[in-house]
Order: sequence, then C-alpha cells, then structure tokens
Amino acid sequence: MTTALIGPTSHYYYSQRLKLHYVDWGNAGAPLLLLVHGGRDHARNWDWVAQALRDDFHIIAPDLRGHGDSQWSIGGSYALIDYTLDIAQLLAALDDYPVTIIGHSMGGAIALQYTATYPDRVAKVVAIEGLGPPPGMIKERPAQERMRYWVREMKDLAQRKPKRYPNLDEAVERMREANPHLSEEQARHLTVHGSYRDEDGTYLWKFDNYTRTTTPYLFNKNDAAELWGGITCPVLLLRGTDSWASDPVIDGRAEAFRKYEFHNVEGAGHWVHHDRLGVFLGHVRRFFGLTA
Repeated sequence: MTTALIGPTSHYYYSQRLKLHYVDWGNAGAPLLLLVHGGRDHARNWDWVAQALRDDFHIIAPDLRGHGDSQWSIGGSYALIDYTLDIAQLLAALDDYPVTIIGHSMGGAIALQYTATYPDRVAKVVAIEGLGPPPGMIKERPAQERMRYWVREMKDLAQRKPKRYPNLDEAVERMREANPHLSEEQARHLTVHGSYRDEDGTYLWKFDNYTRTTTPYLFNKNDAAELWGGITCPVLLLRGTDSWASDPVIDGRAEAFRKYEFHNVEGAGHWVHHDRLGVFLGHVRRFFGLTA
C-alpha cells in the first residue's frame, strides 16, 4: 500500500478547557504545514491539498472549536481571538517552528492573526480570501444598535433547531447548493466527513449553530492593518473571481503587507482550493519553492 492510499490519523489537544481534534498526515521530520479551515467547515476539507503536499511537508489540519470532531464551546464563544488562541496552543504542543500555514476564509484570518502575533514562528503564510469582509460590506451602525442586534441573534440561535436530512444524499445536495462548483465526488466527501448520522437515521452537520454569530464590535480596519503590517514572512493572497470577496489590491487592503503576492483565480468561487485545485496548487508550489 502506498502512502497515497493512507489517510490521516486523529489526535486531540486542549485549549481553554476544550478538547479539540486535529488530523496528522504523517511525514514527521519534514517541515510543518498547518491547514486551517473556514467557518462551518472541517479539517477533512483539506484532504485533496494534503494528499498533494504530504511528501513535502508534515501536515496538520485541526477542527476548529465548534467544528468537525472538536468540542463545542459552552456559552458560544467563537471569536477570532479564541480560534487564534486555540491554534497557538496546538502549535505550542507540537513545538516545531517555524511553521508554514495555509488558511481559508476565517481560517485565513486566523492564520494571519497568528502570524502577526508571532512573526518569528512562521516561515510563509497563504490566505485564501482571509482578509475579512470587503470594505463595502462593513456598515457603520451605532454601538447600541449593534449590541441589540447581537442579543437578538443569540436568542434566535438558542431556539434554532439543527437541520436534519432524511438521508446522506439530501445532505450532499445541500453541500452542492452551498458551492455549485463542487463535483459530486467532492460534495459527498465533504458531507461524509462534515456530518453524522443520528440514532433516528437522519443526518446533521457537525458544526455548532452558535458559530454563526457575529460580533457586535465592528471589524477594526486599523487594528487589522497594523497586525498585517507586523508580518515579516512572505504572504500569498488568493481570491476567486466568482466570489463575493473583493480584490485586496483594488480595495487597498493588500498595501498593509510588507511582502505579499496576490493572484485572482479565474473560475473559482469562495473555496478556491476546491474549485480550481490544480491552479491553486500551482500557485502554492511556486510560492513554497517546490518543483511543479
């Protein structure tokens, strides 16, 4: 049996008293590569990327708190700072620096925040649409209004029942609705690892509904620019042209980085690494200095 046929092994660690899960693709002794998924996703969404890069790196992919096979946060604390702390705890446990990081969406934001906090611990970082909401989507509203909206949102989530699917096929169809670029094979793989079968035979998503919450505090553009400006390693920014995310060069956010490379990926939506895997891997391999 070749290593290409062998999947990752499961492991656990603790952060803020939560038992958190990650998968390890082996190849210990090679440079460490951390793959950080986005919101309401899971570690196994990286399987195609991990299989392509496992010969060059020791790959670790965590399930963020409230996602995949990691414990849910009682009280619903799912802020960017909490996720970043969890990643810091994981990397401290592994104690293998410098690390290379790839993050998608919220995972990209986490990767950049960690790298900005500990710039000497990261060799290179890739952020797939990880700069937060486009400037045009940030609405300035009074603090009182934002707090009332957040309280109302939390009350609504307390009453929200998880969606149940009568069979796996219907859950797969929902996955394809969320990302029409996915093939049937991709959607089924992501659904199998991102859902579970309950005792009554129905399927539910693994993520905690409280991960849907949004902070009542506005996205601080000044803090973000200051953090990004503190990153000393090379940064690769990627965006799908079919995505809702804006071009960071055009909107000016890329200017905050000292050493960055940016690419728009044609024909890709928000999940660039799923929608155009070959193109994504080409950019990543060149950025990492690997042979094609």
